[in-house]
Amino acid sequence: MSELSLETKCIHLDRHAIATDENGAFGAQKAHYGAVSFPIFQTATFAHDMYGNSTGFDYSRVQNPTREHLEKMIANLEGGVDCVALSCGMAAISLVMELFSIGDHIIADSDLYGGATRLFDAVSAKNGLKFTRADCSKDDIDSLFLSETKAVYIESPTNPMMRVSDIRSIAQKAHAHGALLIVDNTFLTPYFQNPLSLGADIVVHSGTKYLSGHNDTLAGFVVTSIADISERLRYLFKTTGAVLSPFDSWLVLRGLKTLALRMERAEENAKKIARFLESSADVVRVIYPGLESHSGFSLMKAQSRGFGAMISFYAKSAEHARRILTSVRLIQFAESLGGVESLITYPVTQTHAEVPASLREANGITDCLLRLSVGIENAEDLISDLSSALSAAGKE
Repeated sequence: MSELSLETKCIHLDRHAIATDENGAFGAQKAHYGAVSFPIFQTATFAHDMYGNSTGFDYSRVQNPTREHLEKMIANLEGGVDCVALSCGMAAISLVMELFSIGDHIIADSDLYGGATRLFDAVSAKNGLKFTRADCSKDDIDSLFLSETKAVYIESPTNPMMRVSDIRSIAQKAHAHGALLIVDNTFLTPYFQNPLSLGADIVVHSGTKYLSGHNDTLAGFVVTSIADISERLRYLFKTTGAVLSPFDSWLVLRGLKTLALRMERAEENAKKIARFLESSADVVRVIYPGLESHSGFSLMKAQSRGFGAMISFYAKSAEHARRILTSVRLIQFAESLGGVESLITYPVTQTHAEVPASLREANGITDCLLRLSVGIENAEDLISDLSSALSAAGKE
């Protein structure tokens, strides 16, 4: 049997990724009574029938069958050798930072999710790591590498300014200096982009977002293409303990089954909404990589299979932006992204509130900026809601 397509891999674990019996049957299906929905192994520990004879599982902090199945699914989708599933996206980033030691230097994109910036400034720096920030979508980072540089950390596209970085080129530069490339792939998911295939060494995800897709659980993932890093991550994973529970693992497994459909529909909606916003006199500027006016449009086409469903745009003033937030009806004013429901976020007071003001301003995160996570509702309904909200906000 040939390797499965991405759409099918979201539902079925590829035969190449798991052991089969002599007849080629799925071992998991045989062990779980043919259950179509992978079972939830809601147990903290596992019994052994005798000394030296293990079932393969000992304690759920170390591994659990439900979490293991999910990890294999994500690793297979990203093209990695291993994946570890954690309690949230920040736990995933925190685990990656544990790979480094006092004095190590990391080049980090200046435009990142606010929680990542907070972690680097408040925790990682306290633990002895050093950071240099750069706009990795356009800055020449060659001069930023030091003898102690161990990694480059980027998002592409970034949150919330949607900057697109050349993953392949940055990977080559990092490797030439003996450093790793770490990519947060939350916005595009493995359905639209595979950073490991472009040369990245580690991929992180907030599985809370598109991978789960229903705003009903928190999850985080770290995927690597390097066996040595996998071994180190596994050791740190069981030691620090921020693992994903069996039930939450099952929720993400359920969400993955519709990942392809959700990503396609959300992107289709986003393209229509971005064009609508671009044509609106009440919107100053629209930032969406799927618009040809975006500076990263061509690069995105070259390294990704889609543009995603995240849009940022500038209102005419801070007051106008806040009135839009109170005027939307179908679209909900909330943090987070990637669910079936469309959400609108005010980065300056929500996702990026604790980013230093000088850095926010340098990145263009002003009190006029709004971020839109486009869901899978009818696009015309969403456009109608935005049109009414823009109109109402403009009259007040």
